[in-house]
Amino acid sequence: MTRPPLIQTVNLHKSYFNDDVETPVLHDINLAIGKGDFVAIMGPSGSGKSTLMHILGFLDRPTAGQYLFQGEPTEQMGEDTLARIRATRVSFVFQSFNLLPRTSVLENVMLPLLYHPAITVAERHERAVRAIETVGLLDRIDYLSHQLSGGQKQRAAIARSLVTEPEVIFADEPTGNLDSHSGIQVMEALQTLHREGHTIILVTHEAATAEHAQRIIQIHDGEVTADRSDFKRRVAGKGVALK
Repeated sequence: MTRPPLIQTVNLHKSYFNDDVETPVLHDINLAIGKGDFVAIMGPSGSGKSTLMHILGFLDRPTAGQYLFQGEPTEQMGEDTLARIRATRVSFVFQSFNLLPRTSVLENVMLPLLYHPAITVAERHERAVRAIETVGLLDRIDYLSHQLSGGQKQRAAIARSLVTEPEVIFADEPTGNLDSHSGIQVMEALQTLHREGHTIILVTHEAATAEHAQRIIQIHDGEVTADRSDFKRRVAGKGVALK
């Protein structure tokens, strides 16, 4: 039996309404993302890419069409189910880091596990240390967040996104506040997670950032205008050096 895609949208639309005035944002989005994929959703400001990420990450709902998660229609899920999915099966990395100030890296990374009382204190600590090691920040584990560089803050945020062992990591403009060197370090951390089997959905307006992904979905004015699937592997298979 063929497994359904981890994420699938069918004729998905999204509009916002204000005083009965409709503002369409997404139009007829059809896509499928498999478990273990690394996908970049790319487009200019106002293209609808962040709205799409919010729908895929269960922060918003579509106006029409279907969003299926592991083959299950999400429109049939109640708020309690959606809250559990947000807490355990997906996680987010944002442009602004969202770390607690004057709080250690370890404490920041452990924070999502406080909402999981079944996980013991010892296991919380173990998971947090393991996640911090994954992003190469063990030497900063006791540093307060305001003592970190921008790139280190974002890697701490990535570690925090790992501790719940989610099925999908959403990264929204993760290099937007970073210099080029720090941005490369953050993207290398995401590539490492992808190699370890994590599904990553990256939202960016920067072509250089999107090129780190396996696949690039381009959005313009709320529509998918291009879908470069597995382009790196196809090029690599022809013996062409990749940048």
